Amino acid sequence: MEEFALIRALTRRFAGTTPHLVRGIGDDAAVISAATPMWWHVTTDLLTEGVHFDFKSASPESVGYRAAMANLSDIAAMGAVPRYVLISLAVPKGFTRKNIFGLYTGLLKACRPHGVTLIGGDTSASHTGLFINITLLGTTTSGQALLRRGAKIGDHIYVTGTLGDSLAGLQLLMGPESKGRSRRATSPLRTVYRRVLTQRHLRPTARVKEGQWLNHKGLATSAIDLSDGLSGDLRHICRESRVGAEIDLSKLPISIACRAYAESRGLLPTQLALTGGEDYELLFTAPPEKQSDLFKQAKTHRFHITHIGTIRPRRFGVRMKDTDGTSHPIPITSYEHFR
Repeated sequence: MEEFALIRALTRRFAGTTPHLVRGIGDDAAVISAATPMWWHVTTDLLTEGVHFDFKSASPESVGYRAAMANLSDIAAMGAVPRYVLISLAVPKGFTRKNIFGLYTGLLKACRPHGVTLIGGDTSASHTGLFINITLLGTTTSGQALLRRGAKIGDHIYVTGTLGDSLAGLQLLMGPESKGRSRRATSPLRTVYRRVLTQRHLRPTARVKEGQWLNHKGLATSAIDLSDGLSGDLRHICRESRVGAEIDLSKLPISIACRAYAESRGLLPTQLALTGGEDYELLFTAPPEKQSDLFKQAKTHRFHITHIGTIRPRRFGVRMKDTDGTSHPIPITSYEHFR
């Protein structure tokens, strides 16, 4: 491949325009005109072949799709509207033009339903695997954004959707050797559940609309996206808000497919829910007096939310109530680089 010919081809096929985009791809930097006072939210993710994805179990298009969703989920957690994306690649030898176009197709397939426009990026050669860096820009009204630091003692803790599906899907894609069968395993997994879980991993959904709803209606006091796992991401809210937390394991929203998978492997479904990252659900807190309004509005919008716990004083720590009523510290089982 010739680099600049590739850039021109990608620009022709994937770049777009908006009324506020003064200059997109073609100069040293993009130019955006902000017509009204607003806050800009900027997030970036670096994804590495062999760490974040493996082409043995995923196509270039699905890798691109998931990469975009990771960034969209960050913007969703802020209650922001995603606007512009920049994509940079370090491409290894043997990764073809068709592969690159597949990657961009997946990326833009995730972005375009939210009105996101590609405005730039960079390309480089790689002597190892593929590296993808995505920078996403979004906006909120000035002074109005969801942060991790707003949780108050007594607030209820909620999550959107279901937890643990993506981790179950990843383990299925990696094959039986990824998790050896336990002696407690009882039955094979139905094909329909296998399909649901693998799709939840390969085609996750960032909760962009839910984040904007929580922000615009002033319903949440804090929020974070579940990209690394509940056991770790809940701690981020507690640390930033200087509080403790208690969740009820019996209330964790776990899909029928995930429960069936756990049974087929002799695993605890609650462990999958605590550990699994990349579900890209939202974890948020809200005052108890808003619970009725939250559920009423969620039902109207067809959003799935679940009350899973309560914010406690900082000295309480981060704990979980087991199904037998006993309380224990939540072990950190979520993903963390360098650990």
